[in-house]
Amino acid sequence: MAQIVLFHSAYGLRPAVHAAADRLRAAGHQVKVPDVYYGRVYDDLDEGMAYHDEVGTDELLRRAVTEVGPLLADGGRLVYAGFSLGGALAQNLALADENAQGLLLLHGTSDVREDATTSVPVQLHVAEPDLYESEDWLNTWYLQLRRAGADVEVHRYRGAGHLFTDPELPDYDAEAAELTWAAALDFLAELD
Repeated sequence: MAQIVLFHSAYGLRPAVHAAADRLRAAGHQVKVPDVYYGRVYDDLDEGMAYHDEVGTDELLRRAVTEVGPLLADGGRLVYAGFSLGGALAQNLALADENAQGLLLLHGTSDVREDATTSVPVQLHVAEPDLYESEDWLNTWYLQLRRAGADVEVHRYRGAGHLFTDPELPDYDAEAAELTWAAALDFLAELD
């Protein structure tokens, strides 16, 4: 059983994030779902990104660290997970936590510092092609994480939209979503 922190996308803490957390809990995991948008939820990605830009990445990371801090104080090892923007937050926190148990990225990544070192197992699920995660970017990201020492597994879903696991968004792809959750649950089971 893993202790997972699951971060939402730029849309905010939508029902799909709670449904994902429930799915993970049903598999026996403990899941915390922070709200780094403080209750703001958007139906339009541009509005969600406008709020992100207004608050800034540094502030969102600070909010994420504040949410994770008490879990780390208890000495627990965490699996960091997130959707799109939430994946970027999760990646930053996982790479800063030398005791991270795993990193599950759904639809999003972040920059990898050149001096990063980690042995964290990483699983990424991404559309192919993806408007926000280009082929060149993903290749660079993959190589940088491997160079840092991470064990990286990438799952690509041809024809799916960016946030294909959210049934309330136009990007939704039921088949790709089910394949994602099956692989993610296998990944999490192997971390135990």
